[in-house]
Amino acid sequence: MTTASADAVPVYWQETRRPWVNLVFIAPWLVLYELGVWLSDRAGQAARNGADEWLRTALDRTGWPMAWVLPLLVVATLWGWHRAVQQPCEVRRDTLAGMAAESLLFACGLILIGQAVDGWMRVSDPLLLSTGTTSIALRLVNFLGAGLYEEYLFRLCLIPLSYVLLRGILVPHRFAVACSIVATSVVFALAHYLTPTIDGNVMSLFSDAVVRVQSQRELWFGFAFRLIAGGYFAAVYCTRGFGIAVGCHALYDVIVGIVLISEL
Repeated sequence: MTTASADAVPVYWQETRRPWVNLVFIAPWLVLYELGVWLSDRAGQAARNGADEWLRTALDRTGWPMAWVLPLLVVATLWGWHRAVQQPCEVRRDTLAGMAAESLLFACGLILIGQAVDGWMRVSDPLLLSTGTTSIALRLVNFLGAGLYEEYLFRLCLIPLSYVLLRGILVPHRFAVACSIVATSVVFALAHYLTPTIDGNVMSLFSDAVVRVQSQRELWFGFAFRLIAGGYFAAVYCTRGFGIAVGCHALYDVIVGIVLISEL
């Protein structure tokens, strides 16, 4: 009995990083978000997250404008990864429950970090989530999208890509991981300050974002916190898996953007 218990302990920590488990974990979030966006579009309201718009714009330019292509791409990425590593299609309910609990725990940890950074920089807006006058339902949909598509773009896609490129030029493993986390975190933070134009290319947009942040002191706290948050999400992704990173990001936004703001 003791041996079985001892063997069961590390299994959970490994399972949370399996692509099939991650796909099953995020599937309800993905369905809820896409359904919420569809309903909001029918009501003439915008609920799409920024990363969702960026990815869809890129797909539009490549000739794939259909609404279902992006969620299918997320599913295909995780399914392809699953097939590549040839792991069994098994998911335990206690694993999914544990991932949800970890997501909430990490989300609360980021809230504490935000409060600490707020106190250090002495600013009055530690939450950094624009809510405006939108309804709670629209905010919930938008926050789910942030967790899904920002983590898909900046962590699941860009971190492995950065790592492969760095390893390709013979950068040592640990240094490549660290550089990938830092680089994608900077891109993640800057992405929140993009001012898209019709003819703007990616490099010019990010150059403009750098100038904008550098020249406006009131943006420094927001950039600093998003940089830290990007590193935080990246660390969760690298150590605990994509699903928990999605859950952490989405739950952070929901707790801060709906629960805490409603109490202010």
